[in-house]
Amino acid sequence: MADLSELERLYRSEWGRLLSLLIARTRRLDLAEDALSEAFARASDRWPTEGVPDNPPGWLFTTAHRDVVGRLRAEAMAGRKAPLLAVRPDWEPPDVSDELADERLHLILLCCHPAVPAESRSALALRLVIGTPTEQIARLFLVSRPTMAARITRAKKKIASAGIPLGAPVEEELQARLDEVCRTIYLAFTAGYTPGDGPTLLRADLAGEAVNLAAILHHLMPKADQAQALLALLLLQHSRRDARERHGLLVTLPDQDRSTWRRDEIEAGATLVATLRPGDGYGEELRLQALIAAEHATAPSSADTDWETIADIYTQLEVHTGSAVVRLNRAVAVAEVSTPRAGLDLLADLDDRLPNNHRLFAVRANLANRAGDIDLARVSFQVAIDRCSNTVERAHLKAELSTLPN
Repeated sequence: MADLSELERLYRSEWGRLLSLLIARTRRLDLAEDALSEAFARASDRWPTEGVPDNPPGWLFTTAHRDVVGRLRAEAMAGRKAPLLAVRPDWEPPDVSDELADERLHLILLCCHPAVPAESRSALALRLVIGTPTEQIARLFLVSRPTMAARITRAKKKIASAGIPLGAPVEEELQARLDEVCRTIYLAFTAGYTPGDGPTLLRADLAGEAVNLAAILHHLMPKADQAQALLALLLLQHSRRDARERHGLLVTLPDQDRSTWRRDEIEAGATLVATLRPGDGYGEELRLQALIAAEHATAPSSADTDWETIADIYTQLEVHTGSAVVRLNRAVAVAEVSTPRAGLDLLADLDDRLPNNHRLFAVRANLANRAGDIDLARVSFQVAIDRCSNTVERAHLKAELSTLPN
């Protein structure tokens, strides 16, 4: 009997690969996504009683592919569209006994095509390549779910109406869209570490898929600084995945068990970032972030962290990006180098720039507590709790609030 948790694992690990291959075979984004969803639904009905097939991804692909072809033939017979069965010139019926190809990077390029509205590219890639739920994507982009759903739908229609092909990622095509591709992969990674509503704090498997995509991109473009910096950053941040949660509770960086950090990934990430030279644009933003991640990852203990260097890099990063989130993180570093009050001063103008951001109030509460301003700490913790939608993170904030003196 099949375990439905295994089907869920397959969804997380295979969705993007199967969808991209379906689109490559049929060039019908509108039908491919629906057909793959239907294939997973059929698997959830049949596998518990019939058992898991020998090649689960092959079964899912074959089922979805037949569905798409069936719909194309039905449309052709009805005379509504022609020609409909548009596939690559070298297309042959897939042999599911062989290893299925990986077309995910091709799909990212498709989502990042100039014809797709800029504000929709990353969101569309997250939905199609990773299978990230629309609601979670909406939280990442700080918009409502209906707004994001409409944005993604318009982007898919644009791809269909413009006839944008899913082609090979030739170097010129990658170079032209490299920044957007890197942003897309980084957002996919961030989705894995952005707590959503409910009890799930993180999804390391989702972040791991983004790391794999970054590795593919770096392999395809080894001389591209953006790709190298991106992979370095993701490896360094992802190396701490086993220490971020313990017994269902959030574990902050200073309290993490560093013996569980993946040293091979830290070494690989640190090696990559060490050979990068200062640059400009998005590549420089990634390089600076990777330098910060390397300082945290290579420190033997929390007490040994070089906060002065980290604060200096955050200053450079804020000048480079003007980001309010960077300022928030810089405030934490400055508080370590100087005083908690100095960190609080850096937060003064962020309320309007980070509306409804519970982490701003969580940081303010922590720094106020350390500065001895208990009233500000108590109020800030409560606002952070009220604005936090994740069960695990909210429980952590409540525990912090409970430690404040009366």
